[in-house]
Amino acid sequence: MTQYAHDTVVPNQFSANSKKEQVKEMFDDIALRYDFLNRFLSAGIDIRWRKKALAYLKDIQPQSILDVATGTGDVAIMASHLLNPKHITGIDISEGMLEIGREKVKNAGLQQQISLLKGDSETISFENNSFDAVTVAFGVRNFQNLDKGLAEILRVLKPNGKLVVLEFSKPQTAIIKTLYNFYMKSLAPNICKLFSKNPKAYIYLGESIQKFPEGKHFIEVMDRLGFRHTISKPLSLGICSIYCGEK
Repeated sequence: MTQYAHDTVVPNQFSANSKKEQVKEMFDDIALRYDFLNRFLSAGIDIRWRKKALAYLKDIQPQSILDVATGTGDVAIMASHLLNPKHITGIDISEGMLEIGREKVKNAGLQQQISLLKGDSETISFENNSFDAVTVAFGVRNFQNLDKGLAEILRVLKPNGKLVVLEFSKPQTAIIKTLYNFYMKSLAPNICKLFSKNPKAYIYLGESIQKFPEGKHFIEVMDRLGFRHTISKPLSLGICSIYCGEK
């Protein structure tokens, strides 16, 4: 398995714990404020990004969906409303995030359609060819081993099944890039200090975005692992990107 630069970016460089364990602890710490900070820091545009990503699944009308790194279940709940599959399974390593997600699923009356389970992207506990579609929103940067996580996703996809990834990327226009870097490195962490006991989480966010193999490089990773018909679509001047591939 190939190692990428972002694999070495961790929330706490002084911790002896693995990236996976550190990410779990980080999300457990910020779980209560996660949804609020997402809406606040993105001015709500993250909701539109999720809708655009899920629109790439409408053509295959998936009946079984796996949402990897489901967090508090935003994509799972939105997919239930937009795509109306028979069932959605969300997995995440953070029990703190899942607890909030399960409450949201209950409040939405979707307990029969959505199951949120503790699970690891690198050892997905489902049989080969189990799902029509897999989604990952803002989660692939947190994989301890990107190749292993994507290979597991490919394994559990049914033939002709589709993966849709939504992930932060770096804008290329000089002015936008300068503003974006200032926001991620200075403004966002300082805002988070007002609301979160773990502002380091948002410093980690910026650092991991800088090192992530985005755009054509991520497509090359997907191609090498065996995905076909891969595409990359930048959103909002390159701040975020959608990636798709089929089995």
